[in-house]
Amino acid sequence: MLYDRRVPTEGTGLLNPHERFTALYTTYQARVYGYAVSRAGHRLAEDVVSETFLVAWRRLDDIPDHAQLPWLLRVARNLLRDGFRQAARRESLEAELRTWLEEAADAGEHATERVTVLRALAALSEADKEILTLTTWHGLSTAEAAEVLGCTRAAFFVRLHRARRRLQAAIDTTETGTSRKSVTVSGRKPR
Repeated sequence: MLYDRRVPTEGTGLLNPHERFTALYTTYQARVYGYAVSRAGHRLAEDVVSETFLVAWRRLDDIPDHAQLPWLLRVARNLLRDGFRQAARRESLEAELRTWLEEAADAGEHATERVTVLRALAALSEADKEILTLTTWHGLSTAEAAEVLGCTRAAFFVRLHRARRRLQAAIDTTETGTSRKSVTVSGRKPR
């Protein structure tokens, strides 16, 4: 399974930095790209991925074997946080959310709920969006998500709880005046 793979390192025959980097890129490029798209939109995602793997190449020996993906996502997060094309990123993300809303509006009842959730998500702060998407869209465990954010698991759980509460409030606000089935944010992943 892709989510459980780790790039082989010491003792496995991949001691060559070029081979190790190639394996790291092959294994995690799509996941880093997915994270970048959700944070910066399609137009800037490739630049963020390129910069992230440039940092990974330069600091290859600093990447922990047990937490390669969280390390890469943290680098991507830092690039974005530090103003990596900030104005263009905001425009790109807004355009992406508009596109998602337009696509979702065309697909019926399920899409109506999706539109409601996406509108509510768009109304949240960048920090809340990131917390909610790390575990749900990017499939990270709470420990990995906490590592990406640079906080403890306990702090991550508190932030996640608060973000879910704000998302539910935004959904309730979005649904005010509509006569359809309510959307509820749960603390569990659907099975």
